[in-house]
Amino acid sequence: MENQFNIRELYAPLQPTVVQTADALVTYQEVLPDTNLQPFIYCYWELKTSTILSRPFSYRVVADGCIDIFFDLNRVRESFIMGFCNKYVTFDLETSFHYVGIRFLPSMFPNLFKISALELNNRVEPLEIIVPQVGQFIASHFSPALSFPDIKSLLDVYFTTVVSEMNLSYDRRLYRAIEIIFKKDGLVNTEKDLDVGLSSRQLRRLFEYYIGTTQKTFSQVVRFQRMIKENQFKDAKAGKSFLDQGYYDQAHFIKDFKTFYGLTPKKVL
Repeated sequence: MENQFNIRELYAPLQPTVVQTADALVTYQEVLPDTNLQPFIYCYWELKTSTILSRPFSYRVVADGCIDIFFDLNRVRESFIMGFCNKYVTFDLETSFHYVGIRFLPSMFPNLFKISALELNNRVEPLEIIVPQVGQFIASHFSPALSFPDIKSLLDVYFTTVVSEMNLSYDRRLYRAIEIIFKKDGLVNTEKDLDVGLSSRQLRRLFEYYIGTTQKTFSQVVRFQRMIKENQFKDAKAGKSFLDQGYYDQAHFIKDFKTFYGLTPKKVL
């Protein structure tokens, strides 16, 4: 088994709204997993309150093409998994929380656990239903007393074992198509540019199983991620950037941006 390329080298999913909403009362951080896990897991993340808030906290997640496992350290028996989402998602949290998450790079969760990503499309499910063994591990090994470095160590050991025991296989045609999308920053004609030796229908089935959506929607998310990473929407107010992003008019550009982010480019600025 050998993959053609390391997704991490071509794609870095970004969650900018975390930085914008965080303050002294709510903090967010990401850490890299062990080196051997980095082709599969983009990061471990932590979102927590430093004190009890005066009101519930609204947490927005933008579309990033990834699958996340997450849980509150205060309620480790209730862990969850969030699949590929073709729009932003808002979580209405309580006034005190301590969430930990595992963000898998696109296609890697289905590769590791042999579960179709399409089953998780635009959904948040209890982890015990999807991969009960991971939910059991979380419930039996984590507690509020653990520091984030301790949490990282436990996750590294566990997922290193998972990877070592899995019979991983990569369809080179699928990963060639993913590579093209990343290298073109999502600006592709999915009917013409993804010539990898598969029909459009065959490729769609692979994308739905490993990514959770079609190659077209995944390309749109990759394009959106490039925009927010490089602030390529900064001229949206002047109507200059939508053509560079492959849009025919500004209205569709703003509509797509709001769908993936939850705000218009103007409000983000």
